[in-house]
Amino acid sequence: MAGGNERSMKALKEVWQRAENSLCADCGKPDPDWASSTLGVFICLSCSGIHRNIPSVSKVKSLKMDYWDDAQVQFLAKHGNAVTKAIYEAHIPIYYYQPTYNDCQVLREQWIRAKYERKEFTEPGRQLPYSDGVKEGILWKRGRDNGQFLPRKFLLSEREGCLKYFTKQDAKEPKINVKIDVINATFQPEKIGNPNGLQITYLKDNKTRNIFVYHESGKEVVDWFNAIRSVQFHYLKVAFPIASDNEIKNRLTRNFLKEGYMEKTGPKQREAFKKRWFTLDHRRLMYFKDPLDAFAKGEVFVGSGENGYSVQKGLPSGTQGNFSWHYGITIVTPDREYLFTCETETDQLDWIRAFTSVINQAMTPQEYAIEAYFKFKS
Repeated sequence: MAGGNERSMKALKEVWQRAENSLCADCGKPDPDWASSTLGVFICLSCSGIHRNIPSVSKVKSLKMDYWDDAQVQFLAKHGNAVTKAIYEAHIPIYYYQPTYNDCQVLREQWIRAKYERKEFTEPGRQLPYSDGVKEGILWKRGRDNGQFLPRKFLLSEREGCLKYFTKQDAKEPKINVKIDVINATFQPEKIGNPNGLQITYLKDNKTRNIFVYHESGKEVVDWFNAIRSVQFHYLKVAFPIASDNEIKNRLTRNFLKEGYMEKTGPKQREAFKKRWFTLDHRRLMYFKDPLDAFAKGEVFVGSGENGYSVQKGLPSGTQGNFSWHYGITIVTPDREYLFTCETETDQLDWIRAFTSVINQAMTPQEYAIEAYFKFKS
């Protein structure tokens, strides 16, 4: 008996050490140490918790702590991540967002359920709830002035190339009508205070506007998210016919590079530093009085190093403005310097890394046009 167990553990280790099984099958996290004995995939601890919630589909066990019999090890050896992915991820739409271990719970859970429970990607040409170019329904939207979440009707239309929302279900005219190519959507459960919280941002008169929504159903809110990506993808395919699918995919919804509190001072650099919530959305650094404000109080364009932009640790000597946080950052632009302070050194270094990643990238023609707008505005 002991010898058989030893053989099973040795065989299990050999399968576990295959290169294809070195990352979690669902989120890509390195060194997964759990596996599904019914699906044959190697997964991380976090994803194993989601699998455990769908016991009719997946039975999970620890590779380190649980006993695996010969039949189960043979099943893993026959399957593994590569074989199982070839089945359950055979026909993922190019626009569908595949979450990583850095993404929030609702995205990862609905990705796992879509693959294994609903089997959305096993057949070609399958009609999916986010693929038909139109979506209509109720989302709970945060009021701009009172902060209350109220049900609002939303309509997404590929034919019209826009997203609308209505204050009343029977309203004929929408409160907003936003072109699909200026929309971004990103999950913000902590900021919104709901596990299914979604932040929709859009540009109006080249300024960023925020809408905060959620739905009680995780599936429904993720379907909305992927429906936006689907409509954007098909819109951009028409707008940029020679662009590859991957190039277009990279222009769909994006996560913010970094968010958090910093203190800032004004252009004279003698005013007191004020605490603000900052969002770095690629080259747009926006600041808000409150994280859930609909409108930014101001925006800073962060260009490339070759165009005279840089980030420096610390503040210029002789800075006169009063500040309570002592980890400074200076953003240098061709026109002026912007001064910020962070509460901790960790925050300071994280922000500097985020700014550096943007500054090190060459600017696109569209970004030159945005830069020109910012210079004209100032």
